[in-house]
Amino acid sequence: MKFERNTPVYLKETASQTAGPYVHIGLAPKQAGFDIFEKDFTNVMVTPETKGERIRLEGRVFDGSGAIIKDVLIEAWQANAAGRYNHPADRQDDKEIDPSFRGWGRACSDFETGVYSFETIKPGACVGRHGKPQAPHINLWIVARGINIGLNTRVYFSDEAEANATDPVLNGIEWVERRKTLIAQRSEKDGQVVYTFDVNIQGPNETVFFDI
Repeated sequence: MKFERNTPVYLKETASQTAGPYVHIGLAPKQAGFDIFEKDFTNVMVTPETKGERIRLEGRVFDGSGAIIKDVLIEAWQANAAGRYNHPADRQDDKEIDPSFRGWGRACSDFETGVYSFETIKPGACVGRHGKPQAPHINLWIVARGINIGLNTRVYFSDEAEANATDPVLNGIEWVERRKTLIAQRSEKDGQVVYTFDVNIQGPNETVFFDI
């Protein structure tokens, strides 16, 4: 077939593929019932030697109709108690790296209740772009059946109101009311500090997601 110069060619869109329902087999096989990895990356991010306040981050993920999504996989990435990431790109040389804290974890929602959780420590404040201080936060990456591209969001803490008020990322959200979708609420259960952070994929209370 011959084409004239500058003749537009229209191609059909390639079929897309969501992250599920087999995401657990590939990324968290132990929860799916497969013991195939020598080392399983789990939701327990701390060791007995890890410095900082022990916390539990937990919540549920809801779809646009308000139904609980029960096959969610979430990865968390955070700074240590001093506010430094265990990564070469973090150049905060005035803060120490905690060798007993990897700062990364992977959790799956419970297939019955839909609750996900991380056993970790509360991160310290860190420095972001242009040297601006950021409030303590945890970064989350969320995938599940029906989600074509992983969703990125942040967890801030309800008892860090002063730091949250000056955080450049939170203040960059134009709609003030939506900022509260990134705030985890602190409570105590059985002597353990718990922060509850529910995620709404769509709907009137949709969580703020970031294009990164």
